[in-house]
Amino acid sequence: MNHVLEAVGQYWWLIFVFGGTIGGAWKGALAANQRRIDRREERYRLKQQTKIAVAQAKAQTHVDAQTQRREIAKAVDEHDQTDARWFAYEMDLVTLLDFPMMTDMREPLTVEFHKARRRADLLRPTDPESMVGDQPALAEYREAVHAYAIAFDVAEAEAKRRRRGNFAPAEQDRLVRAQRLLRLALDDAATAQERQSAYLKARKELDGLIVLPSSARAQLEHRIAGQIEA
Repeated sequence: MNHVLEAVGQYWWLIFVFGGTIGGAWKGALAANQRRIDRREERYRLKQQTKIAVAQAKAQTHVDAQTQRREIAKAVDEHDQTDARWFAYEMDLVTLLDFPMMTDMREPLTVEFHKARRRADLLRPTDPESMVGDQPALAEYREAVHAYAIAFDVAEAEAKRRRRGNFAPAEQDRLVRAQRLLRLALDDAATAQERQSAYLKARKELDGLIVLPSSARAQLEHRIAGQIEA
């Protein structure tokens, strides 16, 4: 022990020579260790941020999908409502003859309405779920339905304003006779022969004036044919 103390006492000055080096090495080791700790904390922080970002993206995707489903349902509902308004004319020939412009393809507003209807029908998804995630297709369909509804509103308003006013007096008389004959053709109390004769006469009165919608004509002809067969 005494030897050690003597050595320290004899070489105490070496502390000043190597003290700085030893201290620097010690500080360097501490700094390196701190950097490793910082890097681990940074990696942990980045992983947590990534998890949060992924969770937020999933949540946003879910919200967007739900929003799109509501928009699709709203567009389909508007489409159905406009169809129902048109079918009220298409399937009621007697009412249609009060507003013949609705099927008069000589009228630009009528043509525009039917063009808009066909485009909306073409873009309508067979499966609404297939449109979720396809924002361009949804936007195109929604705009087409709006155009269809607006075109129908405009055509209907003009048809109600004009009624039969754009037909000559003699043509208006033919429309009135055709309307009366169609009422008879639709009357279940009339005989099959009376209904068939009335329908054929109505078609003759309307020839060259307006074209009856094919669906309504087919339905009426089927009803008449069914009564004859019975």
